[in-house]
Amino acid sequence: MNVRRLIPTAALAGAVALGATALTACSGAAAGTGGGKDGKVGVTASFYPMAFLAEQIGKDHVKVDSLTKPGVEPHDLEITPRQTGQLGESDVVVYLKNLQPAVDKAVAQSGVKNIVDAATLTELEVHGSAGHDHGAEEAHAEGEGHDHDHGHGEGGKDPHVWLDPVKYAEIAKGVGAALEKADPDHAADYKKNTDELVGKLAALDTEFKDGLQNTASRTFITTHSAFGYLAERYGLDQEGISGVDPESEPSPARMKDLQAVAKKDNVTTVFFETLASDKTARTLATDTGLKTDVLDPLEGITDASQGADYFEVMRSNLKNLQKALGAK
Repeated sequence: MNVRRLIPTAALAGAVALGATALTACSGAAAGTGGGKDGKVGVTASFYPMAFLAEQIGKDHVKVDSLTKPGVEPHDLEITPRQTGQLGESDVVVYLKNLQPAVDKAVAQSGVKNIVDAATLTELEVHGSAGHDHGAEEAHAEGEGHDHDHGHGEGGKDPHVWLDPVKYAEIAKGVGAALEKADPDHAADYKKNTDELVGKLAALDTEFKDGLQNTASRTFITTHSAFGYLAERYGLDQEGISGVDPESEPSPARMKDLQAVAKKDNVTTVFFETLASDKTARTLATDTGLKTDVLDPLEGITDASQGADYFEVMRSNLKNLQKALGAK
C-alpha cells in the first residue's frame, strides 16, 4: 500500500499534537514495543523522523521504539496484531497522521492517553502545480495541477514537513511539551533538550539558507516529490518524475516535459533516493545526458544512507544540492 501520491512535483509536509517518540538512525530498535523499561517512559514512534525527535528530547528518560524498521519504506508499512497490542502498552505515541494508514488505524485503537500527532504541530500545505513547485512566493498562489492527491493527507496536503528544519523545530516543541506532560518529574530536562534541538535545527536552517542563496540554477529534478517544503523554504523549484510515488511509472509526456525543463533551467542532475528504485531517475538521466545523485527524504536510515542521523543526512542533501545547482 503506497500512500505516497500527491502531485507530480509536489512539495512537502507534516506534523503533531500530544505525546512523543523516537528511534535513532543506528538504534535498530525492534518494531513497536511499548511501555517503559527500568522506569523509563515508553515511547512508540511511527517512523524515523518522529523517533529521532523523541530520542533527542527524551534522551536517558525514555525508551523509544519505532513501528517502522530501518530499511522499510514507511508508506508501505503493514502493522501486525502483535505490534498493535504492543502499541497499546506505550506511555506516549508519536506519529504523523495521514502518512501511514496502518499506523493511523492502530493508534486510533490503542487507547494510549498521550498521543502526539505531528500533523497538528505545524501547518501542512498543498504543494505543486501543473508539474511544478515554484518556491516560496508562488507555492501558495497555485493549487490546480494535472496530477492530484491520491490519499496523501487531508485535502492533498503534503506530509513531508520534517525536510524543512523550521517546521521540524515546531514539531520538536510539541513533542517536548508532550513528554513534559507525560513525565513531569523530568520536565526541566525535556525543556532543556528541546531548546538545544531547536537551536541545532535553526543552525541547519541557516546553513541551507546561506548554502543555497547563490546558485546557477534553482531547479532540481527528483524521483520522489518529497521536497516541496524544502524547496519552498529556500526558494527552489522541485520537478518530480513520478510525483510522490517513486515506484510509479511516469508518462512519456512527463518524461518529455522534464527533458525540456532540464534544458531550459540548466539542470545538471537527476536525484534518486536510498529506499526506492533509481530506475526512472537513471532512465531520464541517460536520455538527457544528465548526472545522477542522491537526495534523501529521510524516511528511514540504513547503511546506504549518506549519514548516521537526521543532521548528517540533511547536510549531505545540502552538499548534493549545492553541487547540482552550481552553488557559488
